[in-house]
Amino acid sequence: MRALNEALAAKATGDHEQDLTVEVLPGGLLRLTLNRPRQRNGLSSKLIASLKAAFEEASEAKRIKVVILAAAGPVFCAGHDLKEMERARRAKDAGGAFYSQVFSLCSEMMMAITNCTKPTIAQVQGTATAAGCQLVASCDLALASTEAAFATPGVNIGLFCSTPMVALTRNVLPKHAFEMLMTGDPVSAYSAQSIGLINRVVPSVDLERQTIELAQKIASKPDAIVALGKRAFYAQQSLSLEKAYALASEIMAANMLRDEAEEGIGAFLEKRPPRWAE
Repeated sequence: MRALNEALAAKATGDHEQDLTVEVLPGGLLRLTLNRPRQRNGLSSKLIASLKAAFEEASEAKRIKVVILAAAGPVFCAGHDLKEMERARRAKDAGGAFYSQVFSLCSEMMMAITNCTKPTIAQVQGTATAAGCQLVASCDLALASTEAAFATPGVNIGLFCSTPMVALTRNVLPKHAFEMLMTGDPVSAYSAQSIGLINRVVPSVDLERQTIELAQKIASKPDAIVALGKRAFYAQQSLSLEKAYALASEIMAANMLRDEAEEGIGAFLEKRPPRWAE
């Protein structure tokens, strides 16, 4: 896993200037931390590429079971790096090629989160706006502090949040998503929970602990079944009810033939803890 290994090596040598820091925590947890606090963790093209590589490689890393996405500083992520965007206007094409490239890369990065075979959890300590809100919506789960807030404010600066809209509308009830996109107004952590953007709101002092506890609980389940379940969850969402049940029935039948199901059901009937194979 080249990008992960390079990031770990940089950490070991004391290089604290990485835009994305990487930590492998006990129990197979991987924590990726946005590390541009002075830029409100704005998504530069470099950071987007690093995130994409990290999620793709975590997906293939056998020792990784759950990925946590966190951020340094008081802001989770303010979206795209607008200063980088403005610099691109100096090009002969007024930045057209750069904008196409960076938004395509960002969309690929967001899909890498969804397509990651490992469950992903956003640990949101502060404000998440525009593509930062999109990051939260793209993760499978999200915990937020009481100080967190969420917004898609592009409409306020003449840049409608079209790509954040994709992830937002797959998480949030339609009328609430439309209001966020059309007004740009922030919603509190509690409101974000009520409309389905995040799972729970916790005090700031408990955010890291509760995020790790949730990750550890998921990591304790059999890896192959967690990966199977995540694939099935997203695969059935876009299907009709009839096709979704057909797919789910096929998956369940195949799952029953796996060693994990034989062990798990046997353990349940014998009233003992299951012994999952490594």
